[in-house]
Amino acid sequence: MAKLISSIYGDALFELAQEENSMDALYDEVEAARNVFVSNEDLSRLLNHPEIVKEEKIAVVENIFRGRVSEHVLGFLHIIVEKDRYNEIPAIFAHFLRRVKQYRGVGTVSVTSAVPLSSEQQASVEKRLREITDYKSFEVEYTVDPSILGGLIIRIEDRVVDSSLKTQMDDLTRQLSKIHSGASGHI
Repeated sequence: MAKLISSIYGDALFELAQEENSMDALYDEVEAARNVFVSNEDLSRLLNHPEIVKEEKIAVVENIFRGRVSEHVLGFLHIIVEKDRYNEIPAIFAHFLRRVKQYRGVGTVSVTSAVPLSSEQQASVEKRLREITDYKSFEVEYTVDPSILGGLIIRIEDRVVDSSLKTQMDDLTRQLSKIHSGASGHI
């Protein structure tokens, strides 16, 4: 499977940060630049406008970011614009930020519960996650969804652990349906 554009460019920026020993500085710059792109729809429209030539698009990027980010990030933005990948800038930067977090041993986790978890319960969840993963720490987003009835749904990157009562009840219902439909065919 072909690598996503965001992965290719994000990995290249990550490797540059490692080579230049500037991981922390580039992380902060990329996070700030990503926020500019994500929060400014006019900038995205301008960069995507077919009648605006690349030189003008590069000039806009220069005007916005020169003096605010390093030459590395500015040069990287030039390359992205030159290659007509401006639509991918938020995803490229998000990939880079994820790679840096992984490099630092920081996991990103989403925890859904039926009721708000106490600080002791949150600490217990995070402690258990550190025990069963290679991460040193976590950025955890806690959400409440009463429809899961009880238990937890934990998402760590592309993995999901679903111990919610709703899922357990749905599984039991499916198993009972199989038993019922299998039994009714033999009567």
